[in-house]
Amino acid sequence: MTDDIAIPLPPLPRSRAKALLLQVLAQHHTGAAKGVGADLLAARVCTSERTLRQLITEARDEGIAIVGTPTTGYYIAETAAELEACCAFLHSRALHSLRIEAQLRRVPLADLVGQLRLPT
Repeated sequence: MTDDIAIPLPPLPRSRAKALLLQVLAQHHTGAAKGVGADLLAARVCTSERTLRQLITEARDEGIAIVGTPTTGYYIAETAAELEACCAFLHSRALHSLRIEAQLRRVPLADLVGQLRLPT
């Protein structure tokens, strides 16, 4: 009887991992209903979750509409409404972080947001 031992594969080169990420998302995860968690997506792309998030940021910087929230996972936006929902989530998360910073600095949120010139 043999034991199944998982042998970790070496990470893919960054460019190959990014191409695989985009291929996996386009083929299997288009639309919010088909979102995938970071852990599973990282495994499919043979990379760590940290590197996965960096690759997603790079793809977003290139204009690829990879969206995601804790409840949906990552996916390619299929509709304008899905993209808008993700943007609303990100905006809310950013404001939450600014509220925490304002409390730590003991500065009113309005003053902090004004210093950063951000719309609320």
